[in-house]
Amino acid sequence: MVKAKKVKIQYVCQSCGFVSHRWLGRCNECGQWNSMVEERVMPSVGVMTAADKPQTEPVALNKIQSQAEVRIACHSTEFNRVLGRGIVPGSLALVGGDPGIGKSTLMLQEAAWLANQGLTALYVSGEESLNQTKMRADRLRLTADQLLILPENNLENIIAALDQIQPKIVVIDSIQTIYSANLQSSPGSISQVRECAYQFLQLAKHRDISIFLIGHVTKEGYIAGPKVLEHTVDALFLFEGDRNQFFRILRAVKNRFGSTNEIGVFEMTDKGLTDVSNPSEMFLSQRKADEPGSVVVSILEGTRPLLLEVQSLVSRTNYGLPQRSTTGIDHKRLAMLLAVLEKRIGLKIGTFDVFVNAVGGVRIDETAADLGIALAITSSLRNQRITPNAVLVGEIGLTGEIRPVAHIERRITEAEKLGFKGMVLPSANFRSLKNKGGIKLQPVDRLSQAVEIFIQ
Repeated sequence: MVKAKKVKIQYVCQSCGFVSHRWLGRCNECGQWNSMVEERVMPSVGVMTAADKPQTEPVALNKIQSQAEVRIACHSTEFNRVLGRGIVPGSLALVGGDPGIGKSTLMLQEAAWLANQGLTALYVSGEESLNQTKMRADRLRLTADQLLILPENNLENIIAALDQIQPKIVVIDSIQTIYSANLQSSPGSISQVRECAYQFLQLAKHRDISIFLIGHVTKEGYIAGPKVLEHTVDALFLFEGDRNQFFRILRAVKNRFGSTNEIGVFEMTDKGLTDVSNPSEMFLSQRKADEPGSVVVSILEGTRPLLLEVQSLVSRTNYGLPQRSTTGIDHKRLAMLLAVLEKRIGLKIGTFDVFVNAVGGVRIDETAADLGIALAITSSLRNQRITPNAVLVGEIGLTGEIRPVAHIERRITEAEKLGFKGMVLPSANFRSLKNKGGIKLQPVDRLSQAVEIFIQ
């Protein structure tokens, strides 16, 4: 007589992932009402458990023998930069982004190239059939005899395939479509995503496999599923940019093996994603220097200086309250700059709509762009152009002072390389410069001084 497997019933909050052994009308963790969903958990069969792991002993830090770092170089230079000089064997990484932005395209390209280099690569397609994946590879003009494609959603079947193939590189597209037969909930639920991610983590660490998970995002831009998914992986990379534009930015949000300040810039073409070796030149290729409200600012993304165009449009409000709209710029930062312009410069902006846009789909988080944004707004309001062929750098304080920024030498070098004739920078940065370069540098102390000099 076969004994029936005991089924464990638990209740999981679909908002935060809180698990309870009894149903609750309101989640104790996040406070959401009617968010607890019943899930049936079957006993684990054929999946790695804590009893299967070898027992480990604590080791003194000074007795640990450091090993030479070994990384697997990718075909894309930009992808290598974001990863931190290549793929770390035994790592688990999560790549997220909006639908159609290029997640699957990038990972399929890299998997095909690595397979051609002699590495056993497995691409697990949970969303597409073999024919659909082949059509996409043909469209990208990829040829890889050693790249293996597995159209599978079941976790246990994927683990069995890994046991047989013994790959070095695995791509899971996507983690929200994978399910374990030991859980009765549907694919994409919090329990399924959490359990499958944990099993892939154990596989990566114990078998020295580099696994990439492709993840969906919500309409707010967050990775779909429980927050523990982001804590489980070793690295989290997010694609930014509008899928209707050509440029894509891959940003490292979390990286245990490299910097989280690096970005990779790609261009979407008919052959897939290609590297943009000089993003500053690409971002400024369509700029018209003689238009009011247009400026060039210098920001720093990790170790890379970028020159970007910032555009502003200020028009009189005809209906209702004045609008404050930004693209790629923090809305609160714009409100602060408008307050400084009105208080310290005397600009009357209260009855005007203000629109500010960072051209190219780049998000500006650095305060070094403050001076450029403020002068762009002033230029558009007065309908007067800013002195052309100049790059604006500087943080604005609440009293209207121009504060210094970091790594000014790199910004000057990038501006000089792209042919700009001058740069406006904080006086504190100018005094600390050892090599002033070959372009004209104009130091400023206060916002009012910059407006008086450069708004023509």
